[in-house]
Formats: sequence, C-alpha cells, structure tokens
Amino acid sequence: MKVLVVGGGGREHTIVWKISQSEKVSKIYCAPGNGGISQLAECVDISATDIDSMVLFAKEKEIDLVMVAPDDPLVMGMVDAMEKNGIRAFGPRKNAAIIEGSKVFSKDLMKKYNIPTAGYEVFTDSNSAIAYLKEQNSYPAVIKAEGLALGKGVIIAQNEDEAVSGIHEIMDDKKFGDSGNRVVIEEFLTGPEVSVLAFTDGKCVKPMVSAQDHKRAYDNDKGPNTGGMGTFSPSRLYDEAKAKECMENIFIPTMNAMNAEGRTFKGVLYFGLMMTEKGVKVIEYNCRFGDPETQVVLPRLKTDLVDIMEAIIDEKLGDIDIEWEDNAAVCVVMASGGYPVSYEKGHLISGIDKAEEMDNVTVFHAGTKATDNGFTNAGGRVLGVTATDKNLDSAIKRAYEAVGLISWKDEFHRNDIGIK
Repeated sequence: MKVLVVGGGGREHTIVWKISQSEKVSKIYCAPGNGGISQLAECVDISATDIDSMVLFAKEKEIDLVMVAPDDPLVMGMVDAMEKNGIRAFGPRKNAAIIEGSKVFSKDLMKKYNIPTAGYEVFTDSNSAIAYLKEQNSYPAVIKAEGLALGKGVIIAQNEDEAVSGIHEIMDDKKFGDSGNRVVIEEFLTGPEVSVLAFTDGKCVKPMVSAQDHKRAYDNDKGPNTGGMGTFSPSRLYDEAKAKECMENIFIPTMNAMNAEGRTFKGVLYFGLMMTEKGVKVIEYNCRFGDPETQVVLPRLKTDLVDIMEAIIDEKLGDIDIEWEDNAAVCVVMASGGYPVSYEKGHLISGIDKAEEMDNVTVFHAGTKATDNGFTNAGGRVLGVTATDKNLDSAIKRAYEAVGLISWKDEFHRNDIGIK
C-alpha cells in the first residue's frame, strides 16, 4: 500500500513511525512533514490545509490510504474531498469534525443528550460576556474561543482583570481570528484531568489506553498554557471503574448522539475528561489523535494501525481485536526557549542519535528542520522524547536520561512530567 499522512508535527511523526511498522505498507508520503519524518517517509511540500493540492497529489501518486491527522483540514472537509475523488481517507467528515471545530456545537450536543459536562453560557459580543462575568463574580472562570486555536484558545482567569482582558483578546483583538467570534464561558471544574482517545466507526467505540497531558509551560503547572509539554500513559487514576463509567455515560452516548444528529463520527475521537467529585465530566472533544498524547499511546499499540484504520473506514471495527502492551510510556517535550510566546529558530540540535541508541527510547520530531549539518529547531515544541518501560516510574527515569543527552541553545523542558 501507498499511504499519505497529512500534517507535520510530533503526532504525525508518531503516526508515520507506527504505519512504517505495517507489513502492508510499501511507501509513505507525508505532507508537509518535518526533519524527523523525512527519515521514514517522503516529505511533500504541500500545506496541511491545501485540500485541492492534497487531493491532486493523492490522485497522481495513486495513494491507497490518506490519514488526515490535524484538526484544521478535518474541520475544513479534507476527508469529504478525498472520498469525492474515490480516495480512501481516514478521519471524520466535515459534518462530524464540527465536534471539535465548534465548542458551541459540542456543548449544546452534551446538553441535549445529557452527557456530563460543565455548565456554560455562549456570547457573541464582548460587552455581554464581560457583564455576565461581573454578575457571576465567580473565579477561576473558564473562557474558550469557539473555534480552533492551536490548542491555546482557553483562558482560565483567576480574577476579573484577567477575565476582562481575556475576553478583549479573543473577541475584540481577534487573537485567534474568526475562532473568537463567539466565546463559551464555563463553570470551573476541579479534579485531575485524563485524556482518552477512542477508535470509532459510528457503530462501536474502542477506547485506547489512557493518558495524562501537562499543558502548562513550567514545572508544577505554572506559566502559560501550551499545546502540551509532555504526557504519560496510563493515567495513575483512570481505573476499570472509571473506564466503565465513561463508556456508559460518555463514550457510547457521544457516538449515539452524533449518529442521531446525522453526523456519524468515523475516526479517532479524543475525550478530554475531568474526574470531579460528582463523577467524570467532559472538558472538550477533539476530532483526531491528540498531541502529545499520541506519542505515548501509539508506542503501546500492538495491533497494526493500518488494519484498524481500514476497519473503521469499512465500518468493521467490531470485527477486530485491538491489543495493547502491558507497559507504560512517558513523553517529555523539549521546546525552544520563550515558547509559547516568541522564540528563536535555527539552532543546531545535538545528541538525538545518542538518545535513540538507548533501549525503548524514540525521539519524535515536532518542530525540526533537516540541514546538511543535522537538525535545527524550527518551531516552539521541537522534540518529544518518548520512553517505554515496565512501569511509569522507570519510564520517567529512562525518558529523562534520554532528554539529558540532547541539547541546543536556549532549549527548555519540564522536569516533572509523569510525577503528578
């Protein structure tokens, strides 16, 4: 098979790495790809959101399977466009990807079908949003831009000043463009967070192993929100009882709700969950593999990923057994100094080879560029250093040993991934 993976970050490197292990696959393309991906796949200079060019390329190369990994092209309808041209594509269609593309849609869906989530209100202008915040006078307050914002469109305001400036940033300054035309203001939930990604073909849901993400830039969950500074799997808190509760109250009801709305979801559905005193509640849905959760979930997958994707496209997910390794995985993100605000690019990275010589360590590239001298940093999140081992504590130790072998100018990372 010839496979095309759409995207170019750490998640896509992990997906390409997993697909490359399939005996069914003879050639992998990745568009646009990155430095690390170029070692496993032929990188193609097409933007992940350029649907017309992507379809044209898939037709020219007679691609057998297109895996659309990022949220933007899914929400824009890339899977629909591929299917219209007779190309098999993995991921939800546009009318189902709205579950991530519109926070208003997803909150309204949960309300309509009694799926547990935080209470909320929706606003279309900053004045009424600010008036509501002042009237409620309840902090912390959660403010979300409605649309996609690279995982950064959520503000947890600790006081009125932060809330007001957050509303102005999103709605008036258009920090996230049209994604901020509407905002959702939610009640603040407390409890540990857990991410569960699930395979679904609209007929059955097969959850993957659990993971926990660290969103804040610095140790002890300090600093600004990022796309994710590291992750580990399994969660220490997500046990069989919680899994059963989520299956009955959240996973199956969400699949059924989307079917009832005529928006059958086929692909990977990501559940961002919070374990509150009143049970598990949904914080958010994503319509694809999470980043960096993928970097710890896929290394634990024993079953051929291509078999799973094909079964989902054919709505035969119920016919295959998905097996997982009985181990643990930890991913530490190494980032450019100054991320997530501003940072310098082009610094030469040393030590990746040494780290990869370690047993059960894989370095996934997120923002790198391949040069004649080696790899340079080309983004905010640069590398995801993933280690697997028999349990979390030994996987953490192994991951940080590998991180210690890699360096470049102004690099920074958190030192407490997997500890909480």
